[in-house]
Amino acid sequence: MKLILKHNVSQDPKQVWSGFDQSLFEKLAPPFPRIRLLRFDGSTTGCFVEVELNFVLFRQIWQSEIVEHGESDAEIWFVDRGTRLPFFLKFWLHRHRLLKTESGTQIVDDIEYRTGSTLLDYIMFPLMWAQFAYRGPIYRRSFNSKR
Repeated sequence: MKLILKHNVSQDPKQVWSGFDQSLFEKLAPPFPRIRLLRFDGSTTGCFVEVELNFVLFRQIWQSEIVEHGESDAEIWFVDRGTRLPFFLKFWLHRHRLLKTESGTQIVDDIEYRTGSTLLDYIMFPLMWAQFAYRGPIYRRSFNSKR
């Protein structure tokens, strides 16, 4: 299943990239499930991020490895791949793209996930969409300040 969300902010991509740190990661955590950060190495190739998801009745570990990052004149990006996923996910790939625009940056969350069931992929879609749509106002608060 593919999910793409786009958010526009006023700062340029290099400024936005400098803000993609542990503090922003913690701000982006949705209200549910509760997340406890276990490891945050950064957003460059070879780094790992690991969280514990608290679903009240049970907990799950989610670990991702940054498998690619790069920069061009038009874009800065990094890609995380799930290496240890909650039981309901079989595959996770998240491309974080910071695209240069005339007025700043377009932050793109380009996500591919699979649960192992096409029906469950579709059932999960609105939940996944909500988790990442939640980031929009946080991105705007974080990256629409004066340069």
